[in-house]
Amino acid sequence: MQRKHLLSLIVILLIAVMALAACGGGQATEAPKQEKPAATEAPKATEAPKEEPKPTEAPKEEGVKPADEIVVYNWSDYVAPEMYDMFTEQTGIKISEDNFSSNEDLLAKLQGGATGYSVIVPSDYTVYIMIEEGMLEELNHDNIPNLKNLDPEFTKLYYDPGNKYCVPYLWGTTGVGYNTELLENPPKSWEQIFKAKESDPWYGRMTLLDDVREVFSAALIQLGYDNNTKDEAQLQEAKQLLIDAKKGLAGYDTDNYEDLVGAGENLLAHGWNGDFLQAADEYGNIDYYIPEEGGTIWIDNMCIPKGVSPEEKRAAEMYINFVLDPKVGDMLGEYNYYATPNKASLEIADPEYKSNPLVFPPEEIRAKLHFIKPLGEFESVYQRMWDEVKSAQ
Repeated sequence: MQRKHLLSLIVILLIAVMALAACGGGQATEAPKQEKPAATEAPKATEAPKEEPKPTEAPKEEGVKPADEIVVYNWSDYVAPEMYDMFTEQTGIKISEDNFSSNEDLLAKLQGGATGYSVIVPSDYTVYIMIEEGMLEELNHDNIPNLKNLDPEFTKLYYDPGNKYCVPYLWGTTGVGYNTELLENPPKSWEQIFKAKESDPWYGRMTLLDDVREVFSAALIQLGYDNNTKDEAQLQEAKQLLIDAKKGLAGYDTDNYEDLVGAGENLLAHGWNGDFLQAADEYGNIDYYIPEEGGTIWIDNMCIPKGVSPEEKRAAEMYINFVLDPKVGDMLGEYNYYATPNKASLEIADPEYKSNPLVFPPEEIRAKLHFIKPLGEFESVYQRMWDEVKSAQ
C-alpha cells in the first residue's frame, strides 16, 4: 500500500508539472502577438519627412530682409511730393534721391563706375543699351505682383519684351511750349525755330534741350530724315542746321526751361510735355504743342543697376511694386502731367487727366511721333557732332 500510495503521489506530481508546463508553453507562443502592434507602427517613422516640406516652403528670396534705405536716381521733379513718405510709412524703408539731366549723363555716370543707386529711371533707348552692356539686374516678378496692372501695350516693348529688366514709369512727348501772354502766334514748324529771323519775336528768346539725341531728332525730323539715321551726310546737314540756329537761341537748357518761359524771360522752349503742363498750373500762361513736322515719344522706366546687394534689390522691387499700385500710379501721373502706363490707374483717374490730348495725344498726333532708338557704337558719332555744335561760335 505504501508503494501504491507513492506511485499515486508521483502520478499526481507529474500531472501538476505537466499542467504548469502547459501554462508556460501557452505564454511563450503568444509573445509574438504582443509584438505585432510595434510592427504595424513602423511605417509611420518612415513617413515623418513628408510632414516637413522645408525645401519647398521657402522661395529663393523669402529670407532676404530688405535694406533700410534706398537711393533713387531720377529726373528732377519727377515724383508726387508725398510718394516717398507714403512708401516709408508702409514699409519702414527710407528713400533719398539724386538727379540727372539727360540719359547720356546717367549712362556715363554708371559706366564710369558710380554705385549706391538702388533704382534708376532711364528712357527706352538707354534701357536697351544698358541691357546690351549687362548693366541691369533681372527683376524677380514674384516680388512685383502689381505688374498685372500694366497696360498690355507696355509689356511688349522693343527694348525689354516681357519687362525682364525694367518696368515702365511714365511716358510722354517732346515738343514746344510757349508763353501764351507774350506770344500770340508761336512758330508752327521746327523750320521756323531753327531758321528764326531777327524780326521773329522768339529770336534770341528760346532754348533747345541740352540733350544730344532729342536735339538731333528735332533737326532730322525737320529735314525729313529718320531721327535715328546712321547716314553721316544727313547728320552733317542736321549739324549745320543746328550750328546756324545758335544765333537765335538763348541757350540749351534741360532743367529750368519751363520756368523761364512762364516767367517771360524766354518766349518758347524745346521740352517735355509734362514739364510745361506743370508750369502752366503755376504760371497760368503756358501752352504746349507738337510742331507740324512731328516730335518724339518716349517711355521712362524703373530699373535696378547691376551689383546691388540682395537686400537693396528686394527693397527696390518693393518700391517698384509700390509705384505700380493703382492709386500711386494715378497720383504720379496726374501730378506730373505725364501719361501713366498703368491700366488700373487709368480706371480710377480723373476724366480731365485721361482725356487731356496734351498728355494722351490723339492718333493723328501719335502718327507724327518717333521713338529715339539705340544706335550702338554709332552713338559716338552723334556725340562728336553734338560737341561740335555746342563749341561752334
